[in-house]
Amino acid sequence: MQKLLLGAVALLFAAEPALADLLVTNVKGVRATPDRQIERFTGLLVGDDGKVKRVLKGEQFKLPAGTRVLNGGGRVLMPGLIDAHGHVMGYGLALGQLDLTGTKSLAELQQRLREYAAANPDLPWITGRGWNQELWPDRKFPTSSDLDAAVKDRPVWLERVDGHASVGNGAALAAAGVTAATKAPPGGEIIDGMFVDAATALVDRHVPAPTAKMRDAALARAQQALFSRGLTAVADMGTSRPEWDAMNLAYGTGGLKIRIMSYAAGSDALQAIEADRSPGWRWEDRLRLTGVKLYSDGALGSRGAWLKAPYADAPHTRGLPLISPEELVKQGRAAAGRGHQLAVHAIGDAANDMVLGAFAAIGCSQGDRRCRVEHAQIVDGADLNRFADGKVIASMQPVHQTSDRTMAEARLGPQRLGGAYAWQTLARHRTMLALGSDFPVEDPNPFHGLAAAVSRQGLDDQPPGGWRPWEKLTLGQALAGFTRDAAHAGFAEARFGGLDVGQWADFILVDRDPAAVTPHDLARTQVLETWMAGRKVWERAAGAGERG
Repeated sequence: MQKLLLGAVALLFAAEPALADLLVTNVKGVRATPDRQIERFTGLLVGDDGKVKRVLKGEQFKLPAGTRVLNGGGRVLMPGLIDAHGHVMGYGLALGQLDLTGTKSLAELQQRLREYAAANPDLPWITGRGWNQELWPDRKFPTSSDLDAAVKDRPVWLERVDGHASVGNGAALAAAGVTAATKAPPGGEIIDGMFVDAATALVDRHVPAPTAKMRDAALARAQQALFSRGLTAVADMGTSRPEWDAMNLAYGTGGLKIRIMSYAAGSDALQAIEADRSPGWRWEDRLRLTGVKLYSDGALGSRGAWLKAPYADAPHTRGLPLISPEELVKQGRAAAGRGHQLAVHAIGDAANDMVLGAFAAIGCSQGDRRCRVEHAQIVDGADLNRFADGKVIASMQPVHQTSDRTMAEARLGPQRLGGAYAWQTLARHRTMLALGSDFPVEDPNPFHGLAAAVSRQGLDDQPPGGWRPWEKLTLGQALAGFTRDAAHAGFAEARFGGLDVGQWADFILVDRDPAAVTPHDLARTQVLETWMAGRKVWERAAGAGERG
């Protein structure tokens, strides 16, 4: 037996399989406790099964000969972070498409489109995403004619940053058989070649579907990008059966290492996936069909979010309900009756009101159902306490607030912001907050989310003091939202999220202490290494700079 003083052993670059216990020592450990306080520790003892055996706080003890040792060199260790709302395959596919994120004008969009088309002459369709007209000087939506001015020889189909609207050129509309006489389906709109919410299906169904090979590559791209940002688990909000198949195949070929809490993309996808699943977790807790994702409305940016009163900047509309209350209750009861968790997208205050009512009718407050509202961005102040009363989890994305604040002010007016992005108010009502990013709508970097949560400021440090600063979270609350509370929201708290004894040893090493830096610096945290089940799965290359 060898007696070790923690912090006095050499670094082992442990990329080999975990065949013996692993001592992680000489680290500055930081995690959130179950009561959402910050706790510090000095190391971990990980069993040969990849699970935490002991959380260390400077004590001495004897270890068996052969124990592997990772000397952290005084670096900061945190639990692997969890994104409670993302789109894994959509993110991976987007990484291989035309990226329009951050375009500052229609002209810049058109130039990127021309360059992409010239660089990819063999693509039958040009697809891309990420445009946001709110960043453009005139804030006008792009039109079919605008795209034709850049590319006319083949279909072009470009998705808005929020995923709730897309615009096509003339060739795309022709390929889809859309004409001036085409009417939008219920829950959708068509405006000068832009398709909102349910109307996007008119063109989507004609876009060539990704091949199995493309999905495999997309999953691999997404996993590496998520690991590089410190994410070790995600809730995949809207898994299709082909995507489910790709995830299972990836594990079989050794490619699936991240943990995925899967929520089927609607009732039809749920039934399709149910035919190929066994209850509970599979693949060493890498994948589980956890529930179903449903939609009640659209997004604020495209004015599809369903409001109780008309938009302040568009008095002719209140947005679009995408499902009736009766149908939501019907589908929710059917899924819950088969043991599935319910996760429902709701952004506008009318949509949140409807979803909370449906959850009450379904009986979400009975037992341990953990029904979730995804986004809960604009909630009537009178409805905020209904989350806790109904035992409903609020799955929220801090970076949406920093991206949307000026738009929210324009869409709602100053008198209707009381329940907007109301994180601390919900927390005071004892509502559990599961935090994420909604990637690829936003960058999945969880440190951007942590910084936004504690500051109510964007990466530009605006506005001074934070937007509606009384809704800031403490670092303990925010870190819990990205770790143990996000795991709890997906029925995974016994398996990962807190580095508790018996949980998987999923952890990251980072370049700064989140509890000892400003929000500005917190947002710029660099992940150095990512470990899953006691094995290193990603490491930052020497000299690699900060991501944008």
